[in-house]
Amino acid sequence: MTSAFDQLSLEETVEKALQIGVQGLDLCVFRKDGTRNDFVATHLDYLNFGPEEAQSLLRQFNQASLRLSIGAFENLIGGDPIHRIHNQNHLLRLIRIAYLLGGDDNDVTVGTFVGYNHELGNQEGGFEKNLLEYQRIFGPIIRYAASLGVTVVYENCPMEGWRSSGYTGTFNNLSGVLAARKLMYELVPEKNHGEIYDPSHDVWQHTDPVSVMQHTDMSRVRRIHVKSTRNVSDPFWGNMYPMQQIRPEWAEKVGITSSKNPWDRHHYEATLPGFGLGDSMDWRAFVGLVKAKGFTGPFEIENEALLSKQTGSMGAILQGCKAAVQNLAPLLWELSAEGWVYPESAYQPLQVLRRSDIPVMTMDQLL
Repeated sequence: MTSAFDQLSLEETVEKALQIGVQGLDLCVFRKDGTRNDFVATHLDYLNFGPEEAQSLLRQFNQASLRLSIGAFENLIGGDPIHRIHNQNHLLRLIRIAYLLGGDDNDVTVGTFVGYNHELGNQEGGFEKNLLEYQRIFGPIIRYAASLGVTVVYENCPMEGWRSSGYTGTFNNLSGVLAARKLMYELVPEKNHGEIYDPSHDVWQHTDPVSVMQHTDMSRVRRIHVKSTRNVSDPFWGNMYPMQQIRPEWAEKVGITSSKNPWDRHHYEATLPGFGLGDSMDWRAFVGLVKAKGFTGPFEIENEALLSKQTGSMGAILQGCKAAVQNLAPLLWELSAEGWVYPESAYQPLQVLRRSDIPVMTMDQLL
């Protein structure tokens, strides 16, 4: 996932991918005028992308023997009403780009968040009302994507930092729990949407990802994020509720922890498997289960680790990514004379399709 290389061009990021030893890139294509400033990148010119740019990109990735997907992760059903519409329209733009890149024919998925509408959520029955708002917004989006042969995938991060830590709750993304995802697929039954499942987000919710996968329809799991969490027990706030924002002088006087910023809410540290810290997750049990249940999709490194991406050092970023590859290699690949390595025979080039251009769709046209 190219958010780790937000300071690099696409060409430079491709070079880093080859140094790390991965087989593809999930290109972050966030809005340039968006509201997020954490772990975002924009590695395609989404305003000037047509059939020629698609063919050029496919050839570039084939030359590097890399696969690709695209995504941008924003609040699509809540938050500021103006940005909400911009985010919805941006997702439609990415679906068009994925179509030009071959869509399902090249396994080019479009990643997104769902988000959460707190105006509805604060009402009685707010969770159900958010599900119905999801159905109203995403139903037409998913059917539009289906008409183009494109699959949309949701990441399961609750996005605890999307509201001020003056609020007691941290559930800001509907797809953050399995119960919601199961209901989402019931409300929008089309088969062309599913998950980028990130086990670390369940770990810090004190939920076993193995158990989650045991109850998951694996046909919906299209990607798995390689990202870890080291949970840290807190004697003051417990492990059920987020840490709250209080006056600093109160915290200092009585000697307790308190939230210093919206992301400083739950007691965990972002890590990468095999890099620098222990991990509150059994990767062998997890990978063994998803493989036994038939998962054959990509494992994607999402580097937000405190000791890697968050250092700001490109050397540490590359080290973390390489460590994740080496840590999972024995779990994913067959043993050869060179050790546990990705078999070259498994690589399938992207089809360089000559798809006719289509106009950019907007929500006011879709609803």
